[in-house]
Amino acid sequence: MSVDERREQLIAVALDLFSARPPEEVSIDDIAAAAGASRPLVYHYFPGKQAIYEESLRRAGQELAGRFEEPATGALSDRLARVMDRYLDFVACHGPGFEALLRGGSVAASPGTNAVIDEVRRAAHDQILAHLTPVRASPQLRLTVRAWIANAEITSLAWLADQQREPREQVRLRLVQDFVGAMVVTAAREPELATALVGFLAAEHPGSPTGELVRSLAGLLAVPGLAAALGALATGVEPPPG
Repeated sequence: MSVDERREQLIAVALDLFSARPPEEVSIDDIAAAAGASRPLVYHYFPGKQAIYEESLRRAGQELAGRFEEPATGALSDRLARVMDRYLDFVACHGPGFEALLRGGSVAASPGTNAVIDEVRRAAHDQILAHLTPVRASPQLRLTVRAWIANAEITSLAWLADQQREPREQVRLRLVQDFVGAMVVTAAREPELATALVGFLAAEHPGSPTGELVRSLAGLLAVPGLAAALGALATGVEPPPG
């Protein structure tokens, strides 16, 4: 192999190992054995495990950030569903490494690894906002998107901790609908977003995640007394007794 080819091979092998096991459980000897190389050869390319871990993580981060890229066509919740499908696929394939990194408990955590995760979060944030154009990215809207990204991370970690027992499709649907719900709540405080929401909802269809969410919410009105309670809150008029 050429110098570049051998370096790329070591990174690819290390990424596979770090994806399957927490970084503290992977040694230089493990990487060398998996690559069919000697321990000194690995050290020839990288000064230590931390260096190869950070480089592997950068490659994984680039891949994960790329999974948030999606053409801005069709219903917004359909687009987001495709993004979340790719995101959850990444989580499933890199489970132990993903979990160790996001929980911050890995002995391999460092400013370099934190910077990679921050870059992925920024990429996700910017990609989501790009789908909300021409709405102005107000501080409140940015906060809503960041909070939803944190929710996606927490949900992913819980899904991994539960050994992925919940079907991926359900996790994906819940995450997309959480985003739609957060956008509606934000629109109540942001007139510009409320206006744009008309166009976003008009592009949805009954089979989209948003369509399913609307039907679920409408079904709540069948709960005895709920419609009256909501009406009283909306109008400020107390419902009649009984």
